[in-house]
Amino acid sequence: MKTLKKSLMLAFVLLFALAPLTQQTQALAETDSNDFINTRNMGGPRFGLTFVPGNSQLSEELENNDMGRTISQFGWHFEHQVVPEGGGPAFVIEFLPLLAGVEYGKIIPNFSLLMGVRSTGGWELGMGPNLSFSKTLDDEVEARTSLVLAAGKSFNYGGVSIPVNVAYSSSPTGNRVSLFFGYAMASAKKNTTRKIPAEEIKESDWTKY
Repeated sequence: MKTLKKSLMLAFVLLFALAPLTQQTQALAETDSNDFINTRNMGGPRFGLTFVPGNSQLSEELENNDMGRTISQFGWHFEHQVVPEGGGPAFVIEFLPLLAGVEYGKIIPNFSLLMGVRSTGGWELGMGPNLSFSKTLDDEVEARTSLVLAAGKSFNYGGVSIPVNVAYSSSPTGNRVSLFFGYAMASAKKNTTRKIPAEEIKESDWTKY
């Protein structure tokens, strides 16, 4: 299982590391006059519930701190997505800082960075790391990491996007299942990129691009 997690994380890192190089090569090779790419920001508030199943170390720590297995979470969703003008799925990067456990008089911060895709119909799938701070059985605050897999759908209501997502977080201390929803008003920007004809590129000019 650990090897699978490392392989998946490495695959995502390589994917986003090679994406700029792929785009650059395509721009140099194609001869069309212009290409348009839409960028959209879908940030907004998020709130939901997290459940800790099983008899794990995490569930014992919650009980030790007079907390139940179901915890509320509140935060803000920062998102940036790139949508090709020709259509197709959008490439999405999401950052989600949250505060959990307020109903128990606690503040448990955690942060998630997710990378994934969203279809034209609003369905989305993403994966990324999570960093959380938990109070151990020894009453010490400990920073912990986990792998998050998330899926969901964004509904459009009068120009307002209403996302509903389910997330599964896996770590050695215990697993978590979360349900999140919120709202966002999309702000869009169109960027224009000129494609460079191959005949205009000299061998000595490669470093300029």
